[in-house]
This record gives sequence, structure tokens and C-alpha cells, in this order.
Amino acid sequence: MPNRQPKRGRLWLNDGSCIRLRPQHKDHVWSYDFVVSRTADGRAFKLLTILDEHTRECLAIAVERRISSRDVIDRLFDLLALRGIPEHIRSDNGPEFTAREVRRWLSHLGVKTLFIEPGSPWENGYIESFNGELRDELLNREVFTTLTEAKVLMISFR
Repeated sequence: MPNRQPKRGRLWLNDGSCIRLRPQHKDHVWSYDFVVSRTADGRAFKLLTILDEHTRECLAIAVERRISSRDVIDRLFDLLALRGIPEHIRSDNGPEFTAREVRRWLSHLGVKTLFIEPGSPWENGYIESFNGELRDELLNREVFTTLTEAKVLMISFR
């Protein structure tokens, strides 16, 4: 007989809400995530979206063919210089977000990282909702001929 698997802890309370840190004020919790789309020639590009969960304001949308952990740090650095330092940043467990360099840099600034459970996008609902609207209202309606065109349209959408 195989060993019994341990029971998983609950991810929600009896009222159906998810157990997670709720944003209390502006710049308390930020979220970031990736969205992937394609130009007319079939080449993929990535969008890094960063959102303030309390105000639901889109802080930045970075558009590039490839976005590395160094690019994530660069984008966050620009944003922190303008807005100040948030208390927490929530993300999934993508390699760009869990990279040692990113975690070390954020902890040096005093920002606590919140990683959602793998396969549980509802734990990062604010950014997932925004990315869904971005896809419905812009990405599915436009044909991007160049990366520059995508960058310009993202700025106007934001």
C-alpha cells in the first residue's frame, strides 16, 4: 500500500474567501504578472503588468520580446523611484519573480514578497482580473504589426 498523502491545509475560510493579505491602503500590496501575446508576424512578446491592489491602479506595463529577472528589477526600480516602496509584492512562482537576485533586492529594500500557491490564480485575483480586461479590451481586438506599436497602445490603454 502506498503511504497516505497528508491533508492539505484550507486555502479559504467558511465564508468562501481566500486566506491572504488584504490591501489596507495605497502602496500596501502591489501585484505583478506576465501576459503573453503575438505580433502579426507570429513572434511572441511579453507584458509585465504591475498593479496597486488597493487603488486597482495599473502602475506600469512593460512590453518586450523577453523579460528577465534583471528587467523586472529595472522596471520596479523606476516605479519605486516615482511612487515609493510598497510593503508587499504579490506574484506567482514564475522564475523571473522567484529569482534569487529579485528576492535579495526586494528584501534589501524591506519589501515582503507574497507568492501564491502554484496553480491557484484566484489568490492573485486583482492582477488576474486586470490581465483579463487587458486581453479582452486590447489584445484580442488589435493586430500588432510591430513591438513599438504594441508599446504605444499599452501606454494609451494604461
